[in-house]
Amino acid sequence: MKKKKELPECCTPKKEYKGNNPLMGIAYGIIPHIGCILFIIAAVLGATVLMQFFRPLLMNRYIFHYLILISIGFATLSSFLYLRKNKFLSWEGIKKKKGYLSIMYGSTVGINLILFILIFPFLANITGNVTAEEIPGASVLSISVDIPCPGHAPLISNEVKTVEGVKGSEYSFPNDFEVYYDPSITSEEEILSLEVFDEYPATLIGEASETREVQPRSTSSGGGSCGGSCGGGCGSPSCSYNK
Repeated sequence: MKKKKELPECCTPKKEYKGNNPLMGIAYGIIPHIGCILFIIAAVLGATVLMQFFRPLLMNRYIFHYLILISIGFATLSSFLYLRKNKFLSWEGIKKKKGYLSIMYGSTVGINLILFILIFPFLANITGNVTAEEIPGASVLSISVDIPCPGHAPLISNEVKTVEGVKGSEYSFPNDFEVYYDPSITSEEEILSLEVFDEYPATLIGEASETREVQPRSTSSGGGSCGGSCGGGCGSPSCSYNK
C-alpha cells in the first residue's frame, strides 16, 4: 500500500486556535462579581449566614474598582495566551487580530456596564422588596447615599431592612433611596445611625412625610423664594415642605 507522503514540519499548515471570545469576554466580566451576586441572591432569599460572609466585600468602597481591573486582567491574560499560541505576539500580529481583541475587551467592558447600569439597580429594588402602593401612609425617608457606583445599592437596600419598623426601600439611579418605615417603631435617626452610613454617608433629600404625596411649597414671598423657612431659591433642597 502506497504511504501518504508527509510534508516537512516547516511546510505543514498550522491550525489556528480560535478562542470563543464573546463568551469568554462575558465570563471575564461576570466572574469577578460572583461574590456580590451571591450576596444579592442571599439577601433576596434571606440567607443571613451567606450575606454576612460576602458583606465585607461590599463594605469596601473600592471593591468594584478592583473587580473591574480583575475582569480586564482576565481578558488581557486570555488575549496574551491566544496571541502567543498563534504566533501573533507582535505589533503586526496585534494589528491583524484587532477584531478578536476588540470583541474580547468590548464584551468584557460591556458586561460590566450592563451589571452596573441595569442588573445591580434592578436587584437593589428586589432586595428592597417594597413599592409605595404596598404601604400607604408609611413615613418616607429620602436620602442620597455616597456610594461610588450602583453596585453598592443592594447593600444599602439590605442594611436599612435590618432596622425594626423599616418596611423596605426603593432605589433610584445613581444613588438615591426612599426608605419606608413605621414612625411608631423607628425613626430617621435610628435608620441613619446604621454602620453602613459611616462608610457611605447619607444626605437628606427632603423631610420625611406621613404620606407619599408632598404638598406644594408656599410662594407667598417674592423673588421666587420659598416661604419663610427657606434660605435659598425654590430649587434648593434646604427648603422645607408644607405639611
